[in-house]
Amino acid sequence: MPKLRLDDIPQTNATGYPPAYAAAVQGRFYRRIGKAAGLSDFGVSHVTLKPGAWSSQRHWHEGEDEFVVVLSGQAVLVDEAGEHPMGPGDCAAFPAGAADGHVLQNRSDADCVLIAVGRPSETPCHYPDIDMHLDPQQGFVRKDGSRF
Repeated sequence: MPKLRLDDIPQTNATGYPPAYAAAVQGRFYRRIGKAAGLSDFGVSHVTLKPGAWSSQRHWHEGEDEFVVVLSGQAVLVDEAGEHPMGPGDCAAFPAGAADGHVLQNRSDADCVLIAVGRPSETPCHYPDIDMHLDPQQGFVRKDGSRF
């Protein structure tokens, strides 16, 4: 396996979220390490959350496992059980199908850097706090199925 250099992998803060829900992730920057390495069974991303940024809207996947490890900085994991501070070396796992909406929020005044691992799926994603749902065929829609 060839060595990968993070600086050689493009970094972006792009989001597919509708404008009404995109502001929270504006300070999230990521590099698709798995894609750059040619991985196809799962994805790996190097993520930097600027102060105030969220990793996503709070969500859970019907068919995708997710795993994160904090490399540096601080974040707050918000899930169905409440709020959990996370720092370097802390990990969190989210099994596919577990209806436990989750998000990492950087509430500090310094960057938080993490690795996120997941397996892309063709199944729905749920956003319990907002009027949004990810339908694999239609993309982001409102919970009643109407388009943005």
